[in-house]
Amino acid sequence: MSATRRSSSFSQYPKAQPRRPGPSAPRASGRSPFGSTWWGQAWVEALEQRARLDTNRLPRGRSYARSGAVGALSLDAGRISAKVQGSRTNPYAVTVRVRTFDDDEWTAVLDALAGEIGHTAALLDGELSPGIASDVESIGLDLLPGPGEIQPRCTCPDWADPCKHAAAVCYLVADELDRDPFGLLRLRGRSRDEVLAALRARRDGPGAADRAIVTRPVDAGVRARDAWRRTPAAPPALPLPPERPGGPSILITDSAAHEVIDVGALRALASDAAARALELALGGVSSGLELTRDEDLARRAAGLIGPNEHCVGPDLEVLARRAGVAPRVLARRALAWRAGARAGLETLDQRWDPGRATTAEATSFLGVGAVARRNRVTRGDAQLRYARDGCWYPYRRSNGTWEPDGPGLVLRPLADEGGDASDE
Repeated sequence: MSATRRSSSFSQYPKAQPRRPGPSAPRASGRSPFGSTWWGQAWVEALEQRARLDTNRLPRGRSYARSGAVGALSLDAGRISAKVQGSRTNPYAVTVRVRTFDDDEWTAVLDALAGEIGHTAALLDGELSPGIASDVESIGLDLLPGPGEIQPRCTCPDWADPCKHAAAVCYLVADELDRDPFGLLRLRGRSRDEVLAALRARRDGPGAADRAIVTRPVDAGVRARDAWRRTPAAPPALPLPPERPGGPSILITDSAAHEVIDVGALRALASDAAARALELALGGVSSGLELTRDEDLARRAAGLIGPNEHCVGPDLEVLARRAGVAPRVLARRALAWRAGARAGLETLDQRWDPGRATTAEATSFLGVGAVARRNRVTRGDAQLRYARDGCWYPYRRSNGTWEPDGPGLVLRPLADEGGDASDE
């Protein structure tokens, strides 16, 4: 787990109380968890998830740590040591080595810490805030141990890495960091006093004028009572949306044929999402997320055909192949969607009876010879199909197939023209 993600939840842990370096007291027996503060818990997470120690030995180490078998713990630069009482009369000596930062790395760490006013002030006030982990991570280092940075050794005959005695000592470091999180800096090679002295030198030494932001007086802020009495200012105007949707990121190469992800399809989806987002920003009422798979497929296909195109283009063929639909079928759905969105698409297959009065409107519109069957009125190669949105959608016969042929029409009732509503 990265330091950035850990720092987002540090407030749930009690605040550690700084103390002077020295051996820790033995842990009382019991089943309380290791790490009650943010730093202690972060150490346990690093130990169990990142340090790549033998996971089969860690549970026994927890039990040993809770049993009270571990004596006083000592944290020094790059070294943790303790005595652990095992099955023999004399306790075993455990030493855990931790990689220290070299001088160049410490210079980079101190520069990063000095660049954050709040964190520097907290350090000089004796508090090691969890945000410091993010500062160190930003320069490519980590206060918490990573793979290969913990090397446990024990005088017991068990050759495991770690043995249960060494694992118990590793867990008890969490208790030590609960009491004094500066112990983590000490393990990385610098004591608390050395770190604070270096930060003061950066704040007050040569070039302090160039870092005036570090010594700027703290803003006293506004009293809550005064803020409450203020008249709220008008909210700022919303920024205007762009004129056209943004394009997807440019990828270095397309995917190979054997790869699972189709880069071309992914780019098309990203472009479509950007266009829908812009439509919403411009006052659109639909994001398209409520559509079914077939409806969304018809919507996307409608954007791949020309204004009056009834033939299948190469882009629509690719989409049809990816969707597992015949190209001619998808082209027909695209035309229906372009004519009337969901309502237009429904007219492809739905048959229902809207009533004689309604079909009489279309019969009169098409003229002598028009025949009404349920929600469809036909005359020769022309047809009108009634949808539940109250519109009649035109179709024309082409090569024996009825094709959508334009947007929906709203026909006036016959009563408005002085006629009757008969089917004849």
